[in-house]
Amino acid sequence: MTDEHVIIDSESDFARSAGKQLAAYMAYAMLAMFLLFFLLSELAAMVGGSSGRGAIDGQSNAITIAIRQEPPQLDHTRASDSVSFTVLTHAMEGLLGYDNDNRLVPGVAERWEIRADGATFWLREEARWSDGRPVTAHDFVFGWRKVVDPATASIYAFIMYPVENAEAINSGELPVETLGVRAVGDRVLEVSFEQPTPYFEKLVAFQTFLPVNEEFYEATQGRYGADADQMLYNGPYVVSEWIHSASMLWEKNPLYWNKDNVGFINVIDVAYITEDVNAKLNMFKDGQIGDTQLVASMLPSAMEQRWNIERFMEGSIFWVVSNFRDGRITRNYNLRRALQLSLDPVEFVYKVLKEPGYMPGTSMFPYWIKGAEGSFRQEHPPIEHIPDVEKAREHLELARQELGIDEFPPLVLLADDTPVGSITAEYLQASFARHLGLEIRIDKQIFKQRLLKAEAGEFDILVNGWSPDYDDALTFGDYFASWNLSNRGRYSNAELDRNVRIGQTSLDSAERMRAFAEIQRIAYEDAVVMPLYERGWSFVVDPRLKDFNRRVVGPEVDYRFAYIDVNDE
Repeated sequence: MTDEHVIIDSESDFARSAGKQLAAYMAYAMLAMFLLFFLLSELAAMVGGSSGRGAIDGQSNAITIAIRQEPPQLDHTRASDSVSFTVLTHAMEGLLGYDNDNRLVPGVAERWEIRADGATFWLREEARWSDGRPVTAHDFVFGWRKVVDPATASIYAFIMYPVENAEAINSGELPVETLGVRAVGDRVLEVSFEQPTPYFEKLVAFQTFLPVNEEFYEATQGRYGADADQMLYNGPYVVSEWIHSASMLWEKNPLYWNKDNVGFINVIDVAYITEDVNAKLNMFKDGQIGDTQLVASMLPSAMEQRWNIERFMEGSIFWVVSNFRDGRITRNYNLRRALQLSLDPVEFVYKVLKEPGYMPGTSMFPYWIKGAEGSFRQEHPPIEHIPDVEKAREHLELARQELGIDEFPPLVLLADDTPVGSITAEYLQASFARHLGLEIRIDKQIFKQRLLKAEAGEFDILVNGWSPDYDDALTFGDYFASWNLSNRGRYSNAELDRNVRIGQTSLDSAERMRAFAEIQRIAYEDAVVMPLYERGWSFVVDPRLKDFNRRVVGPEVDYRFAYIDVNDE
């Protein structure tokens, strides 16, 4: 090497110039290699964690999993998405909760009483925050007040309206201190109702009713729930690490009062955050994650592997909704009716989507909702939806005349960027173009951004899903109430609102179900909702991971009662 450099340096100016160029090139190459190494390291961090422990680590009692999306944030007073709620279910606990058999069980409250005018909850002395401080009734008062405070702008404030003055506070008519909840000492929580609420014990199992320690909250200076260290936890796990868009680490909470019966696994390594079902399948094959969802194209391969394929109807329903805000063309009834009549959920589910377990949507109430005695939809069948393209075109022409336009402007369809979301948006675009000659512009967004744009009303039509918050028909029945901020299109109908009030207040189960039947009728006849499908999952689980649970009511995936059996290979 040295001799060759001597020869080059002793040559002509050209040789000396070439040598300088070579040296510069080598320096550039070394810099490029360094940058490439750095970028690959960063990419590895983004793709997943670096524990290297594999899907199941019996020695350290740990599992590795993937979640489908980044939680937008973990402040439960503002959270409105299923991913955040899944994390919160593992890291937080409210007054009540659900066991692994979906039975309502005590949480921070060791006992409770529900009356016509209110409720009392007696809190257990051993409930602790992750910093060792006791969880008190004051923490629930502060947390609930934050939810209804208009400054919080909580999408889920409506779910607290059964509490006295909650709606008036959220509307800015009363101060937050007038909320009908008070601490009687540290261990007794008294709640006054706005109206009788027989399902209240189901409500308080939902994450919006979680406690917040006021001193800690104020210390975060507006960043509560934004990072792992910006929260206190009182559930079976603590989020000990959160690398945004990359990974999370949930570790067993040694201060959780029920740690011997909930949270059997020591470490849940959320090493991957991705929607890519193919990537997750390969990770499952390679023993990197303990469970994964399957889509239709994966089933033959999964059966060849002799995996135990499980199926589950997970309780949610997906629909197309329109924007009723001022200035939006979709406020026109005949345009909405044209869209509704041209849509064929049966064709979409069975001929386009072809996902096992999915069912065509027929109502805004899914199949599993209970009625007065049996199934709600058996007691109150929805209006049969019969697609009719010719009739749809008649309504479209009426809409054109009413709007006084020569042709329809493009309609903006807000959709997410998941595989199913993309297929759905493209189907709707093609279907509305083929049947109605309408131009649909797809606005495809990542999960967090789609939520923000939906809340801001930046769409004409929206593909949206709704999962149950609690085990009662009202969790779907109040979706289109005028005061519900989850009603993304801001639909408002006095008759529908009146029936929601009956569903909220009546102690007569049959009367409540008749009210929900009216809501079902109004939503269809006014072309407010166009049901697409009810979602089901096909999935596989490592046989060593026992009691992994998926729920109709509750988190999408639940590892709180799971445990490892290393003898089952």
